[in-house]
Amino acid sequence: MKNYKSLLVLDRFRGLFEKAGVDYAVMRHILQVKLMMDARRVPTFMNKNKGKKSADRQEAKESNNFLGSLWIYGLFGAFSTPFILLGDNYIFQMSLLFGIFMFMTLTALISDFSSVLLDIRDRNILGTKPINRKTVSMAKTVHVFIYMVFLTGAIGIIPLVVGLIKHGVIFSLVFLLMLILMDLLVVVLTAMLYLAVLRFFDGEKLKDMINYVQIGFTIAITIGYQLLIRLFDIVHFDVVFQPKWWQVFIAPVWFGAPFEVLLKGSRDPLFIGFTLLALLVPILAILIYIKLMPSLERNLQKLADPGERSDKKGGGWKRVVSGLLPVGPQEKAFFGFAWTMIGNEREFKLKVYPSLGFSLIFPFIFIFTQLKEVGIKGLPGTKLYLFIYFCALLVPTITMMLRYSGKHKAAWIYHTAPIAERSAIHRGTIVAALIRLVLPLYVLESIIFTLLFGVSIIPDLIVFGFAIMLYAVISFAYLTKALPFSQPFEAAQQSEGMRMIPLLLLLAVFSGVHFAATFVHYGVYIYLVVLLISNGITWRHVFSSSAAKSK
Repeated sequence: MKNYKSLLVLDRFRGLFEKAGVDYAVMRHILQVKLMMDARRVPTFMNKNKGKKSADRQEAKESNNFLGSLWIYGLFGAFSTPFILLGDNYIFQMSLLFGIFMFMTLTALISDFSSVLLDIRDRNILGTKPINRKTVSMAKTVHVFIYMVFLTGAIGIIPLVVGLIKHGVIFSLVFLLMLILMDLLVVVLTAMLYLAVLRFFDGEKLKDMINYVQIGFTIAITIGYQLLIRLFDIVHFDVVFQPKWWQVFIAPVWFGAPFEVLLKGSRDPLFIGFTLLALLVPILAILIYIKLMPSLERNLQKLADPGERSDKKGGGWKRVVSGLLPVGPQEKAFFGFAWTMIGNEREFKLKVYPSLGFSLIFPFIFIFTQLKEVGIKGLPGTKLYLFIYFCALLVPTITMMLRYSGKHKAAWIYHTAPIAERSAIHRGTIVAALIRLVLPLYVLESIIFTLLFGVSIIPDLIVFGFAIMLYAVISFAYLTKALPFSQPFEAAQQSEGMRMIPLLLLLAVFSGVHFAATFVHYGVYIYLVVLLISNGITWRHVFSSSAAKSK
């Protein structure tokens, strides 16, 4: 097997692992196999390219798709570089920079790597061998940490180089150390949060709670980032920061303080306290986690418990909603199938539910930024209710993820079942996703917006509902076609991230047209009629033309 460079670096810390009670040789072999399997995930576009030569296919097998996508994170890092160039107000510059980094790494961790931390598939192999649980759990953690280092490195490499040129060697060394400590803190706190959930819940309730924790975690880091921005006041074009004791709960400030203490010689007690927190908390966290690793691995076995889920919990709603749908029997059949898969597919929920948190909180974040000017009582009569369009940010993600499943090998059923109209597969699946995932969010936000802006916006909320339906169909037509739940989740690492950008711009177009319609007499109602007609046409023709393209 290939001796990966990341493992050669890890060898330098062998003594630390062994002192922690980890069988390093076994852990290294486990990591070697995991990294090899990661590298053998062939992208979907490579599988579809039948003209490739065997040598090219072999080269594709040896490439790691995640590493190939790091350039996207590098772009985000490049966009954050101006913070380095703003001057030497380090607490402002570096706190915001680490806020961005923590936001991105936490988002990537809970959406892409939670399934690795919570993976129980290798227990049938490793569980039968004389390997202690601490070694297995540490292998999982280090596996995630390796990829987090690559991700953070991609985000931070350009700011790090710019910081070296602008502020010198000491600045760049402190920056590098803080990045490593930040990664430790992010990975360990996420794992310990999951451990807390695993200890107090079991069965199907545990699996549901993990998804709810993800949504809550996503909301928390989003709100935390907004709170971080508001720590700083701009007075006469100068940034003013007043250290307060309660800022100990805002981690990015910890990582900004060492620059003030070490580079500017600040002796403010709070800055020194923040610096000690940045240095000590990640180290203490990893030590506590090492002690609790056997408990984590032991409690992970609860995820293998099938629980007591039955159709009694969600089957009633499924039958009621299915009976109300004005569609044919085949659409209803696939509606029920997709409804069940969305509710039971744990890995699907691990990847999709974080986007629910973003869509839930984003509209209110943008309204909150305007409250200083208008106040809550001044919201009625404004056009700020159009921020509800941010609620639809999850639609492209859901539409894309519907093609993936942990049970994708069962997709042969599509080719053996007597399906007269293949478009019914896609139509029923999209309807199930909209009703099960998007509709509750839409109803909740509509109720809150009605309370904030008054009943006069109800026609606008109805327009928004039909805009979501049209947006979902356009997203389906634009993205790569595949039968629902027919591809492995490994292919999702190639997610069409860059192709999402036009869809986000399209959402802005929807909101822009809606905004323009509010200035025309009966413009909102005219826009509603246009959306009704557009939905009727697209829902009838898009799925029929796309059915033949699905494989």
